[in-house]
Amino acid sequence: MKTVLLTGFEPFGGDSINPSWEVVRQYRYRRIDTADVVVCQLPCVFGRSAEVLNEAIDRYRPSLVLALGLAGGRQRISVERVAINVDDARIADNSQRQPIDRPVISGGPAAYFATVPIKAMVNAMLGAGIPAEVSQSAGTFVCNHVMYALLHRLAHMSGAARGGFIHLPYLPQQAAALANAPSMARETMEAGLEIAIQTALAVEEDLHIAGGTVS
Repeated sequence: MKTVLLTGFEPFGGDSINPSWEVVRQYRYRRIDTADVVVCQLPCVFGRSAEVLNEAIDRYRPSLVLALGLAGGRQRISVERVAINVDDARIADNSQRQPIDRPVISGGPAAYFATVPIKAMVNAMLGAGIPAEVSQSAGTFVCNHVMYALLHRLAHMSGAARGGFIHLPYLPQQAAALANAPSMARETMEAGLEIAIQTALAVEEDLHIAGGTVS
């Protein structure tokens, strides 16, 4: 039986909720196609977030990991292409850490590319009428930190586990307190995530049968 690990973040920056966790926690104890879904909340803290993620990977040994985070101001569900080996925080994290121009992992590669089929996932969501896009930058805050740490860990594991990162817009209740901020209903984001998971699992199965790789 395959296992899909989904992660979302605790609230940060003064917010009382984080859409990534509000969406991810809806998947607790669910099954998608032939895969069991497990979920994990990550602290919005440099260093500790990667540690909690790695602990969850060790515990569940997933074949697919999708980490989710908030990108306030974006209008679409954003599937990230690349994570860079830089922590450069515009604001402090939830432990008041604010690294500037520091590597996520000392001596690590400059960047890692997502190993999930990002364009297929986006196209599937668009085909279902859900606003989605490929994003070329996961930023330099804790989201990028987690994406880089995830892909670094998977690159050094035996097996063929794949991983990626998805940014979500504000929830309507968050945007209501901001001027002209775009938002998306939780149910829409939840539906988009399910499509993304199904697409990634289907491509993984096709590649397993064909013996190929994700381009």
